[in-house]
Amino acid sequence: MKINPKQMEKMAKKMGMKMDEIEAEQVIIKTPDKDLVINNPSVSKVNMMGQETFQISGEVTEKSHKPYTENDVTMVMEQADCTREFAEAALEDTKGDIAEAILKLKE
Repeated sequence: MKINPKQMEKMAKKMGMKMDEIEAEQVIIKTPDKDLVINNPSVSKVNMMGQETFQISGEVTEKSHKPYTENDVTMVMEQADCTREFAEAALEDTKGDIAEAILKLKE
């Protein structure tokens, strides 16, 4: 069952809630290890008894903060015959350059 946005707004007003639609092109939620990027979002700001909350829906993609992927780590581990920790450290140092990381670990 889908509720008409205007009906929802009337019900919210009766309960002391104020809802506003926010025009947005993109919403980014930053976490310690990745960003959640929401494109073409539908954003509603709800104010209820002085507390503001946001409801967001849209096309979600994740963007890692690391300059390398899991496959990169595996390749470096296999080629340099090293542990995960060494492979990740080398990839961090080389900003994700796989060949340079392997050469660095083979020295």
